[in-house]
Amino acid sequence: MPSIFKSITATAAVILFAGTAQAAEIKVDIQGFKFKPAQINVSVGDTVAFTNRDGAPHTASAVDGSFETGTLSKGKSKSIAFDSAGTYAFFCAIHPKMKATVVVK
Repeated sequence: MPSIFKSITATAAVILFAGTAQAAEIKVDIQGFKFKPAQINVSVGDTVAFTNRDGAPHTASAVDGSFETGTLSKGKSKSIAFDSAGTYAFFCAIHPKMKATVVVK
């Protein structure tokens, strides 16, 4: 294979590889009647996994209704994918003073 084709093939492979970013899973613990961390920064396409570490049940419920984990008992998790940029405030529907935010860029 001529060297010009090897160079073009290698360049195309680099471009293809650079364009395929992997979605991440960010973990949020619900512990001590708090979301940890309280502000979660993610990229479009990432997933946030909410895990309840408390003995009491909790939810992660978006203020705007865009997502809802349902009630999570101790040790249970629910993953939510974020496909649109924006700021998503959420709270625990059982304990409304528990609040946090997901920022999607």
